[in-house]
Amino acid sequence: MLLFCPACGNVLVAEEGPRCHRFACTTCPYVRNVTRKVTSRKYPRLKEVDDVLGGAAAWENVDSTAEPCPKCEHPRAYFMQIQTRSADEPMTTFYKCCNPQCGH
Repeated sequence: MLLFCPACGNVLVAEEGPRCHRFACTTCPYVRNVTRKVTSRKYPRLKEVDDVLGGAAAWENVDSTAEPCPKCEHPRAYFMQIQTRSADEPMTTFYKCCNPQCGH
């Protein structure tokens, strides 16, 4: 929340006065004491995000390799490669644990 000085129009800064907190102007002698607690919160609505890997259907016909899972130590993982950046950069490899209880 920004408050502006009614005399000169500059932004008021919060400071601790001798008896209470106050808003004061840095260029003129205007001071406004804080008389009550003021709070406000806004929680933005989160955007809907698409699954960039294609969802569960994308993992149906993929190959597996000998890559241990860092979560459950299962010795194999499914993998797929997707071009996530420009064409002059290498593809990104995504892994998914072969253990159906884990799926990490």
